[in-house]
Amino acid sequence: MTLRDLPNLISLGRVCLVLPVVVLLVTERYGAALALFAVAGVSDFLDGFLAKRFGWTSRLGAILDPLADKALLVSMYLALGWLGLIPAWLVLAVIARDMVIVSGAVAYHFKIGRFETAPTVLSKVNTFVQILLALLVVFAQGVMPLPAFWITALTWIVLATTVASGASYVWTWSWRAWNAGRRKLK
Repeated sequence: MTLRDLPNLISLGRVCLVLPVVVLLVTERYGAALALFAVAGVSDFLDGFLAKRFGWTSRLGAILDPLADKALLVSMYLALGWLGLIPAWLVLAVIARDMVIVSGAVAYHFKIGRFETAPTVLSKVNTFVQILLALLVVFAQGVMPLPAFWITALTWIVLATTVASGASYVWTWSWRAWNAGRRKLK
């Protein structure tokens, strides 16, 4: 184990925060859940900073970091949906988008070949508003009530960006697969 492994260890630590955050949410200890979510956010910043600043990047890190982020966010959405704090249809939309992207990536890998992914601007916006919604919902439950309009408006923004970014990924990777197939035929 070397310092070079530190970003991956931090990402693993973030994976380990998923269960405690979910338990805190479903037991309605929102302040503590918010605090752990903040720790996860700081760890996400820290592992990314270390990887970029010192060149401590790896294929494992490229998979582990977004996997840790996604596991935490999807788990939070499932817990908040279970508690009735966000609509079930939004939880389903968020999970369906991720399942479409992952299944498309797996299909691409096995049918076309290895690929490198990079999040699009739309995907980053979607992730940001998903995180913001989860934070505001938990904040409103555990710290201070917020105007219902904020949560409602953000819910619809999350749905719109989720659908748009999912469609964008499907379009982009379908186009790349089609072009790769055409190149193989030549």
